[in-house]
Amino acid sequence: MNDTNLTSRIESLENRIMHQEAALDEITLTLLKQEQLINRQLKAIETLQGQIQSLSDTGVTLSRDEPPPPHY
Repeated sequence: MNDTNLTSRIESLENRIMHQEAALDEITLTLLKQEQLINRQLKAIETLQGQIQSLSDTGVTLSRDEPPPPHY
């Protein structure tokens, strides 16, 4: 194998690695953003659950707890 062919193959491999590293960095960033979004959504769900619980503690009935209207 001559030096030119070997150099070309090494450069090709280096380029592939560079693109793979960039793709991996992009995937990592996307995963971090998704994790942050999920954490915000979990906090919102917990807040809403707390509000629902406080409503049921005060005696406010939820529509699912009421009997259906007479025309059903």
